[in-house]
Amino acid sequence: MKFRTLGQTGLNLSWLSFGASSLGQEFRSVDLNEAIRSVHVALDLGMNFIDTSPYYGRGLSECLLGVALRTIPRDRYYLGTKLGRYAPAHFDFSARRVVESVEVSLQRMGVDHLDIVLCHDIEFVEMAQIVEETLPALRRIQQQGKVRYVGISGYPMKIYRYVLERTDLDVILSYNHYTLQNTMLADLVPYLQQKKVGIMNAAPFAARLLTNSTLPPWHKATPEVRQLCQRAAQHCAAQGVDIAQLALQYSLAHPDMATCIVGSANPENVRKWVEWAEMPIDEKLLAEVRALLQPIHNWFHIEGRPENNDPT
Repeated sequence: MKFRTLGQTGLNLSWLSFGASSLGQEFRSVDLNEAIRSVHVALDLGMNFIDTSPYYGRGLSECLLGVALRTIPRDRYYLGTKLGRYAPAHFDFSARRVVESVEVSLQRMGVDHLDIVLCHDIEFVEMAQIVEETLPALRRIQQQGKVRYVGISGYPMKIYRYVLERTDLDVILSYNHYTLQNTMLADLVPYLQQKKVGIMNAAPFAARLLTNSTLPPWHKATPEVRQLCQRAAQHCAAQGVDIAQLALQYSLAHPDMATCIVGSANPENVRKWVEWAEMPIDEKLLAEVRALLQPIHNWFHIEGRPENNDPT
């Protein structure tokens, strides 16, 4: 397992991290014992950062992590969660809820501190509140020692410049924006480095778009995007390669992104990803796949409030 330093935090994260959204059954119904075992396998294979949120499974992910981590020494892993989004249409970024949310997360997961807390999917609300109320409340909790580092996460790239032009952040988490199909996060790297912000990349498979698995019903990919990604997957299969392997290897390779977060409630998937991470990437196949995906390069959808999104 390789490790990279997360911005100015001093945290050395494994370049492959465990995303616990699957523990909240965001993609399928899960077997509880298998889900807990997937956490243990991830830690045993060297993943030292776990990313979750009270939104995942509406608390289920954090509760299952509390069970999974019960026998694991706290110094064996870094733990990050989020706040502000609690259900598909339930958002609360008030200062009062910040305090409550951190306390609930600590209790659910059975820990006395969180290494990272992110404001979750801020594009769904008036972002001025994040700068003026939410982050200051989170900074006060940081001073109490319950939270080590704070940041934001969301889908539109616009949110990062908006917040960083108005306040400081320790870290950001972006998803679906450094993949075989979309590399917009890479364009933002110099700006984030200038602001001394740690960069976390999540979802190298773009919520199954760059796999051979069935897309979840909530996926927003257009028919053209689905068709071209399927064609790319078939091209990889003809070469005897799973497109998911290529997708993971590509997302891992960027040296300025501290970690790539990917998750599963299936421990065999976790083992497979670690194996893929250690294998050399097929540069010829990579070039061919990126050429196939070129017509939809940097395609994205609108998420949250229109004014919080980049122009299409």
